[in-house]
Amino acid sequence: MKHLSACTSVLVGKNASIDGSVMIARNDDTFLPLTPQRFYMHQPAETEGKILQSTQNGFEAPLPKNAVRYQATPNVEVDKVGLYEESGINAHNVAMSATESVYGNPNALAFDPLVEDGMAEDTMQTMVLPVITSARNGVQVLGELIKKYGSPEGNGVLFADKDEAWYMEIVTGHHWVAQRVPDDAFVITANQVAIRTVDFDDPDNFMYSDGIQAFVSEHHLNPDQSGWNFRHIFGTSTEKDRHYNTPRVWYGQRYLMPEGKQSPTSSELPFICHANRKISVADISFILGSHYNETDYDPLGNGPAELKTKFRPIAMNRTQNSHVLQLRNNVPEAQSAVMWLCFGVPAFSPFVPFFANANDTDPSYVNTPVHADEESAYWMYRKLSVLVESRYAEFVQDDRDYLTACQELFTHHLANTDEVAAKLSGEELTTYLTQQNYLIVSEMKSRTTKLMNDLFEHGLELSKLTFNMDVNL
Repeated sequence: MKHLSACTSVLVGKNASIDGSVMIARNDDTFLPLTPQRFYMHQPAETEGKILQSTQNGFEAPLPKNAVRYQATPNVEVDKVGLYEESGINAHNVAMSATESVYGNPNALAFDPLVEDGMAEDTMQTMVLPVITSARNGVQVLGELIKKYGSPEGNGVLFADKDEAWYMEIVTGHHWVAQRVPDDAFVITANQVAIRTVDFDDPDNFMYSDGIQAFVSEHHLNPDQSGWNFRHIFGTSTEKDRHYNTPRVWYGQRYLMPEGKQSPTSSELPFICHANRKISVADISFILGSHYNETDYDPLGNGPAELKTKFRPIAMNRTQNSHVLQLRNNVPEAQSAVMWLCFGVPAFSPFVPFFANANDTDPSYVNTPVHADEESAYWMYRKLSVLVESRYAEFVQDDRDYLTACQELFTHHLANTDEVAAKLSGEELTTYLTQQNYLIVSEMKSRTTKLMNDLFEHGLELSKLTFNMDVNL
C-alpha cells in the first residue's frame, strides 16, 4: 500500500482553548497531482448491508451496522485514487480525522510486518466514524479493526468529542498506542511517530494494542536505559525527518510557545505542550496555513535562497483540504459541532464553518468535477490560491484583508445562528442549521468571486508587455 498523505495535525484540549472547545485539525496533503475532493453528508441508509471494497489494496469488509449520519470529504475519482473520506463529525458529535501518515522503524516492522490487504487510510474513516459514540470509543473500535484486519501502513488518527481529544498511532501491522490530550494542552504532529512515554498503569489516558509490552520485550526493541518511550521504540529519527517533519512541529510549537528555544531539527521535540495563551480556531487555521512566516525558511519570504527551500512548510499547494473539527461546550449540544473546512491552499483560502447537525450540503461542495469549472467550491478556492501566489508581493495584502474580513463574517455568522438555534430543537433545528450552511456558502462565493475579479483586473496593470508613450510625441 503506497502512502498518499503527508499531513500536519493539531489537537487542543478543552481547557487550552479560548472558549472551552475540544478541537482536532489536519492538513490533508498528498504526494499525487491534484486530487479533487468533495464535501458530503452521509445518511445511515447509504451503508446498510453493504460491502466496502478498497480500490487501492484489495481490502474488503462489511460496512458497520447501526451507522448514523456523518460528514465526509472523499476524493472525486474513487476508482483511480481511492475513497479517502478523511474528516468529519457524526450525529453523536464525535469527530474523526484520518490519517497522519507515520512510519515505524525496520526493527519493529521486521517482527510485525505491515499487512498488505489490511485496513488503510482510504477506508478507515468509512469503517469507523459512522458508529463511534465518543473519542475514547473511536480508539477502541479502530483498535479492534486493526486487530482483525491488520494495517498496511503507519497511521496517526485523531478523535474528539466535547470532553476529550485522543491521538492514536498505528506503527506496525497490528501494534498501536493512543494517548489522551490533557485538557490544558495541545499537540502538533507531522508524519513522524510522536507519542513518547507510555504509562501502562493509566487507562484514563493511555490505550494500546494487546501484547505490545511483551512484543517489545521479546524482540529487544527498547533502546533506552530506562523507561518506555513509544517514539524511540517504534519511530524513526532520520535526516529526512529533520528536513521534512520536525521543522513543521517546531514552527507550530514556536507559534504557540514563542518563549521556547527549540531547534527545528531536534528529534526530541515534546509531544504534550502548553501554550502561552488560550488557543482559538484562528490560531489553528494560521498554523495549518503557515509556511515559516517571518523566518528565513519562508519560501515566499526574503531569506537566503538556500534556507527558503531547506524545510518542508506546513501549507502546500498539494493540500487537498484542511479542516478544524470543533466541539463547543458553550452552546447547546445539538448545535455545538462545527467543521471548519478549507479547500485550496490554506495559506490563501478561508476555513468556512459548517454546522454538523445538517441534512445535506450545498451542491457546490458536493458536485466537484475532476477538472476546473465555474461552479464548484473546490475549484474556486484552488483558483484563488493560484492567483494570489502568482503575484504574491502585489496580491498577498489583498488576500490577507479578505481573510480577516472572512474571520469577522464567520464570527458574526456563528453568533447569530447560535442565538436563533438555541430556541429550536429536533428537525426544525437541523433544517435551520442546514439553511445557515447554505447561506454562508452563498456569501463566500460572492466575496471570493469579487476578490478574484479585483486581482485579475489589478494583474492586467502589472504586465511587462506595456510601453508608456512620451506625451510630447
